[in-house]
Amino acid sequence: MGRLSWDEYFMAQAKLLASRSTCLRLKVGCVITRDKRIIATGYNGSVSGEVHCSDVGCKMEEGHCIRTVHAEANALTQCARFGVATEGASLYVTHFPCLNCVKLIIQAGIGHIYYATEYRVHPYALELLKLKGIGLTQISVSLKDWLVGLEEEE
Repeated sequence: MGRLSWDEYFMAQAKLLASRSTCLRLKVGCVITRDKRIIATGYNGSVSGEVHCSDVGCKMEEGHCIRTVHAEANALTQCARFGVATEGASLYVTHFPCLNCVKLIIQAGIGHIYYATEYRVHPYALELLKLKGIGLTQISVSLKDWLVGLEEEE
């Protein structure tokens, strides 16, 4: 196995973060980087200190779990909480961001979104990203293949 590119490396990190998700419906991980350095991470799950869907079930309203905070929102609020600038940063996420997360990403000044899987891609989200000139790239990396490759090197 060759060396992962930076984009593959950060997406692999996002996929690993998704394993921390407590959401029963979709496990999502997110990494925010600036200058090839990770500045924040997030995964989808309950508000800190609250019960988890994986323990008590989803809290559904109108077809959506209202208990879950999205991975992108968790990573962005981590930056806000600790005073880390996001202007011009890149965001790596396992699934295409929902419309509300796209709005947060734009407001935070993120310059590029990398995602692995298309998931409920909202046309207005695409319109906003294009209007604001935010780069959008779909990339693929198999965390399973990479980890197997590492084990074989031992």
